[in-house]
Amino acid sequence: MPILQYACTKCGKKFEELVAKYDDPVVCPACGAPARRDWSGEVFSATGKPAKKCSGNCKTCGGCR
Repeated sequence: MPILQYACTKCGKKFEELVAKYDDPVVCPACGAPARRDWSGEVFSATGKPAKKCSGNCKTCGGCR
């Protein structure tokens, strides 16, 4: 299960969330509004090394290979 970065669409709070799948819906822990993925941080592969070409969609990306 990945830990992904999110930003709230209402209050702007940035946070990390442990999700079962990358496309699971996530709500803000501060205000309960829907959150969107935040791509500002570095993405790591399953091996722990930085991914060079990560789209965030593990089904189609291939950036970790």
